[in-house]
Amino acid sequence: MQVILHTGAHATDEDRLLRGLTRNAEDWRADGVAVPGPSRYRTLLNDAVQALGRGAPAPEARDVLLETILTDDLQHVDRMVLSNRNFFCVPKLALRGGILYPWAEQRVGALKELFPGDEIELFIGLRDPATFLPAVFAETPQDDFEAFLDGVIPEEFRWSDLLRRLRGAHPDVPITTWANEDTPIIWGQILREMAGIELNRRIKGGFDLLSEIMAPEGMKRFREYLARHPDMTERQKRRVMVAFLDKYALDEAIEEELDVPGWTEERIEILSESYDADFAEIERMHGVTLIAP
Repeated sequence: MQVILHTGAHATDEDRLLRGLTRNAEDWRADGVAVPGPSRYRTLLNDAVQALGRGAPAPEARDVLLETILTDDLQHVDRMVLSNRNFFCVPKLALRGGILYPWAEQRVGALKELFPGDEIELFIGLRDPATFLPAVFAETPQDDFEAFLDGVIPEEFRWSDLLRRLRGAHPDVPITTWANEDTPIIWGQILREMAGIELNRRIKGGFDLLSEIMAPEGMKRFREYLARHPDMTERQKRRVMVAFLDKYALDEAIEEELDVPGWTEERIEILSESYDADFAEIERMHGVTLIAP
């Protein structure tokens, strides 16, 4: 079985990806793709991973987990799609010891122990550290930003470091990643890649995120344009999306206000430039697939 796990990152998704997958779950059942509800597995998997600290899993652990998560779908499932942005840790521990997600490798190792012989893949959305760090801090009970950073120097923050750690510890676990800032344009492909279906297959909600940042008039005209050009490729559709966003984007939906004490516009620009450069490194990483517009 293929076990697909979307691990966030924090402050990138807010379970919208899970909702998009769930909307299509019934349509994908015939393809052997299961999208179980999060209540079936989030607490269950966390408890199972924690229990591994006290010893190896029981021989029947995998079967018990699958029977609980998939219930009556078990015999017909080839691909199980899960999503848990807190799989690596909760937000307040995201930078513990000055390391981004310090238990990420351990948690993936535990997942492999729980599903021995299965093919595990990770999906991780990334975000500009200039907005990611303040946004994750806002999800914690802490009131001291420097204490939350725990020694992390924002200018030295690199997503490629996390991905390199995961690949080094688990070279048999492929990773698919993307920039959160690009999600309205590539949303449909993310959903299809997670489900393992054809990239040109019709799905529900492929433009949901686009509609959040485009004026209603723009979305109406965009859909009319698609109806007049039904044979466009996904790449062509993305170019059309960008063209319509140039004219109809909702400024209040795409602009983010940052209010971090001591952070100047110059510092924010440096962080964003480093983020852009980091993707050039990520694109070259073996075993990492980058979804880009």
